[in-house]
Formats: sequence, structure tokens, C-alpha cells
Amino acid sequence: MPQTEHPYRDITIRFPGQIIVGKKSLLKLTDEIINSGYKSALIITISPLSGKLEPVLVQLKEARIAVHVDTSIVKEPSFKDFEDLLASVKHTAADVIIGIGGGSVLDIAKLIAAQINNDQTLAGITGNGLLKTRTKKLICVPTTAGTGSEASPNAILIDNVDDQKKGIISPYLVPDVVIIDPDLMVSLPAEVTAATGLDALTHCLEAYTNLYAHPFIDMYAIEGIRLIAGNLVKAVNDGTDEEARTQLAIGSLMGGFCLGPVNTAGVHALSYPLGSMYHIAHGLSNALLLPFVMEYNIPATTERYAAVARALGCNSGVNDFETAKAGVEKIRQLIKDCGIPASLKEIDIDKNTIPQMAADAMKITRLLKNNPRPINIDDAVNIYEAAY
Repeated sequence: MPQTEHPYRDITIRFPGQIIVGKKSLLKLTDEIINSGYKSALIITISPLSGKLEPVLVQLKEARIAVHVDTSIVKEPSFKDFEDLLASVKHTAADVIIGIGGGSVLDIAKLIAAQINNDQTLAGITGNGLLKTRTKKLICVPTTAGTGSEASPNAILIDNVDDQKKGIISPYLVPDVVIIDPDLMVSLPAEVTAATGLDALTHCLEAYTNLYAHPFIDMYAIEGIRLIAGNLVKAVNDGTDEEARTQLAIGSLMGGFCLGPVNTAGVHALSYPLGSMYHIAHGLSNALLLPFVMEYNIPATTERYAAVARALGCNSGVNDFETAKAGVEKIRQLIKDCGIPASLKEIDIDKNTIPQMAADAMKITRLLKNNPRPINIDDAVNIYEAAY
């Protein structure tokens, strides 16, 4: 078991009310809106998806549902990006908010649904459990597999004041309906498939090896690891492999289930400064650090890391420690097979900024407290240097 005094602590799990998985399932979006009696919809998405959304927009128009489409979120969003978008869509009087895109789009859609008629300020809801309501219907359609945002109570924004990533965590951010359509993912570039897939894998892996791991979440975490590890390289090598895309998306969804009750730990805490300081994509940041944090953590929860290794497809070694180490090498091989960078040096990180990154990582206490082995600032420096 993880090193915790309360291995079977009480948890509350808030799942999406409905999950639809299948090819062309995006077309069921219209039924969801019409059958609920909504008259006005706000769709937050990205321009490259306009062709695939056209059939849905035609159906909604025929049903006389007013639709406002916004494509302003094109990168990891900041507080200002959110405030600007909120000001521009307040007038839409939408009954239902729909996010169709990657994690940034979904996070923003979730927050818009909560804040479009809420008098709480963004500063007032930043943190854990501070958002108190959401009155708008929320539907999320992920196009990456991915952040797990479609199933999580989290939304992450960059604070323009200090350039740090901040979390808004609330059960009111869990969507009412999730639609997973592999057809939306077939055109995703290989490098995005790889980075987002490794992000999803990290969610599952950090939940299973978490100081606060829980049996109810373990089953999603370990199955998510198995599905992602078994299908990621297939999807990277052949984006049109719908079976691999579907399995990957289900694994990502399972990672999203882990984010509320258990959440992530050291890998994510150390990856945040790479995003805020160097604007490295979140999934790539995690992939760069994952094997090094695993190596650091193995002594604290060896049995769990051995189970991770077996879920990754490794055979059992002579003992749990050897099995766990094989899991780290399997992750390194996955990263190599996906064709993405394996060191901080490869992406031009300035080694002189490592002390500052370590100091920034120490601020992410909400995640560091979950790590099975304590990480202090010197440990963080050592991990970054190992990853260099």
C-alpha cells in the first residue's frame, strides 16, 4: 500500500452524468440538445475542426437552435483569455455550453458554464472547492486523448500576474455529458497524439502510485495504464487506426476519473514550471520528467511501481524493485518509439534556470503533497538535472 495512515480514507467521486463512446458519436450531440429542450447553445472549439462540426451545426440550425461558435482559445489559456471570452459571450444567453477540443478548450468551456451567470469572481474560485454553483448544462467532447479534462473537476489557467499555472477545482466543473468520438482524433498530428497520450498515462500512473491512492480509483488507474501503453505507439504510427484511437481515448477518460478523488503528484508539479517559464506543451513537459520522477519514487512504493510495470506490459523480474525498474525503461522506450524529446537539453532549456524552476515547483503544494516520496527543493533540482 502507499505510505499513508488512512489507506481507505473517505472519498467522493463525481462522474459525468452520461458518457457516449463510439465512431460518429458527435452526431448524437444534436439529440442531447434537442431532447433537453434547449434553445441556445455556445460551442467553444478550434478552427481546424470546423469541417467536422458542420453537420452538427446544420442539424442544430434545422432544429431552430441558436448557436454561437467561439474559436478564440488557441493556446494554454490565461486568466485574461478567460475573462475576455466571458465578456464576449455573456450576451449569448446560452442554455448549454459545449466544449469541443483539447484540454485547454475543455477547461475554458467548463469555466464559462460555471461563470456565465455566476457572481463569484475568477480570483474567488481559484483553488479547491471554492466554486459553489453551475446552472448551465455542460457537454464536453475531447479531441485529444489527452488531458482527461472531460471527466475531471479541474480547470488549469495561467495567472497573468505571476505567470504560474493555477487550478480551479470543483465538482461543479464535472460535465453533464461526455462524447468520445475517435473520428475527431484521426487527424491529430503524431507529436500531439504522443504528448497528450503520455499526459494521460501520467495521470493514471501518478494516481496509482499516489500517497492517497484508493482502491476505487486503482481499478481505473491500472486499466488506463494498460490501455494507453498498449495503444499509444499504434495511434502515433497510424493516426487512422480507429481501434487504437478509441482505446487510447477510453484510457484517457479513466485518467480523468483519477484526477478528482486522487489527482497527480510530483511529475505534474515539476512539469508546471516548464509550461509557465518556457511554454512547453503540458503533455511533453510530463513526458520529459516522468521516468526521472518514477526512479526517484520507486524506493517509497516499490510494490506499486512493480504493478505499474506489469500494466505497461513488462514481465515480473526477480523482485518488485527489478520489475519497477523495468517499468521505467518501458516508459523510456515508449517515449523513444513516439519520437518525442527525451531530455530537457533537447528542447533548449537553459540549465541555469533549473534553480528557479525548482523554486516554482515548490509552490505546487496541492500536488507535491500527493507524491509517495517527499520532494524538497534540492530533490527537485536533482530531478531536473537528471532530466537534462
